Amino acid sequence: MKTQTKTFAALLILLASMAFTLKTTGYKVGDTATDFKLKNVDGKFVSLKDYSNAKGYIVIFTCNHCPYAKAYEQRIIELDKKYSPQGYPVVAINPNDPVSYPDDSYDNMVKRSKEKNYPFPYLIDETQDVAKVYGATKTPHVYLLDKSLKVQYIGAIDDNSESAKEVKDKYLEKAIAELLQGKPVTISETKAVGCGIKWKKTN
Repeated sequence: MKTQTKTFAALLILLASMAFTLKTTGYKVGDTATDFKLKNVDGKFVSLKDYSNAKGYIVIFTCNHCPYAKAYEQRIIELDKKYSPQGYPVVAINPNDPVSYPDDSYDNMVKRSKEKNYPFPYLIDETQDVAKVYGATKTPHVYLLDKSLKVQYIGAIDDNSESAKEVKDKYLEKAIAELLQGKPVTISETKAVGCGIKWKKTN
């Protein structure tokens, strides 16, 4: 009986450790990301390799409905306008389950991108596989990659999720500036602040 109890306890510990491992998967700074191919709001499929002249990529997991995503929306537009000409385009990805949140459906993504005149691709991660591989947990959640797809920065866009006017530290922009100057990124990771990604329910 004691042996069975010990075995059961050991099994519980193993399962708990496995669960923890699953939650902490995803890219870390210094990892090399793999490319993806996701559908854009114009119906075409987009991959990072499509940007032949890019010096790097600003990959942002975001969505339609989240208040944090809405608060950062104009800032993301401005980021692309400023840094895409310098070789760092924004690639936005919506990983949310539209069944749970209809506002994040593909049709509503198309509508939102037209209303706000997004200058960047807005891709749907229908299987949620890309978000899982990256380890994204929030909207918005930023991954800054260099030309070789090496992860250089992960986290928040800046230090104020409520107001662009009250931002004091532009984490992402500082990281991009350092890369453009050929310098290592000083602050390579911050805590992403936003809504939790809405994962699909599994039976």
